[in-house]
Amino acid sequence: MLDLGRLRALHAVWVHGSVAAAAVALGYTPSAVSQQITKLERETRTTLLERRGRGVALTAEGLHLAFTAQELLAIVERAETVMEERRGKPAGRLTVAAFASAARGLLPGVLARLERAHPGLDVRMTEVDPHLSIDLVARGTTDLAVAHDWDIAPLPAPEGVEQAVIGDDLCDLLVPEGHRFAGRPAVRREELAGERWICQPPGTVCHDWLIRTLRTAGCEPDLVHQAEENHTQLALVAAGLGIAVMPRLGRGPLPAGAVAVSLDPVPRRRLYALWRARAARRPAIGAAVTALQKHFIRLDSTLAPASPPPSIPSAAISPVTAPAPFAASAPDRPGG
Repeated sequence: MLDLGRLRALHAVWVHGSVAAAAVALGYTPSAVSQQITKLERETRTTLLERRGRGVALTAEGLHLAFTAQELLAIVERAETVMEERRGKPAGRLTVAAFASAARGLLPGVLARLERAHPGLDVRMTEVDPHLSIDLVARGTTDLAVAHDWDIAPLPAPEGVEQAVIGDDLCDLLVPEGHRFAGRPAVRREELAGERWICQPPGTVCHDWLIRTLRTAGCEPDLVHQAEENHTQLALVAAGLGIAVMPRLGRGPLPAGAVAVSLDPVPRRRLYALWRARAARRPAIGAAVTALQKHFIRLDSTLAPASPPPSIPSAAISPVTAPAPFAASAPDRPGG
């Protein structure tokens, strides 16, 4: 008999691309994951992983077994969903993937809320890029993802994955004190030509949005500094080294030397919760999505600009609608 835990470890390596990443997703050490796969190789008398440069890759036999593991894990998930549904309350383990600013600004309150309300629920969170997290949900290694898209770059949801809106996160233009835009009630995108920009590295959603938005407005951006962390970008703005566009969620108070100014129109990104259709009936999914939506609304007042000019009122985020009833379940699809 093949051990389900060892199959889960192999499946995680296939999905995440390395033993180390699989260990993070599963909550194990890399050596524990390697031991699981070594035991699985002995059980099957087959080489499942092979060295590829500094990393590893699945052999043809390993890929076949990973696909089989995905099917078995889907069957187990359906059984667990039925059992949890019959108990009528959230229970068991729920894995959540969230992008950085949501993990910092939204998830701590949500996780605490779920822990207090549902003692039988064990929620585990991992910080993941929004586009990668959706694929993790589709492949069955993460139960729930918190992701986002921008007004000019809609979020693609794979077949077999359902979603609900959490809320809209508004963005501000951040400039140094003394900048020509500081103290303005609003700045139009067409006025941004010739500015020196601080942004995230290429390949990130925020970077791509900035490039496309400025080019659409007729501006070719001059990217002088690139940093993944929002706090690093804020420090660069406060030092007078450029300007940036940054969402409010998870941003925190602005440092001395940085000022928030409204853009016209206001950029926004929409936050979503995503889960597999076959797990939609899980009470844990419903409880988590509801907690995300309610906590985001509670954050409404804290998402106002940290240092707006007196003439700019704090923008309110519209309340979100509840997700579709969780009693409905879409038919299972391969790989969903």
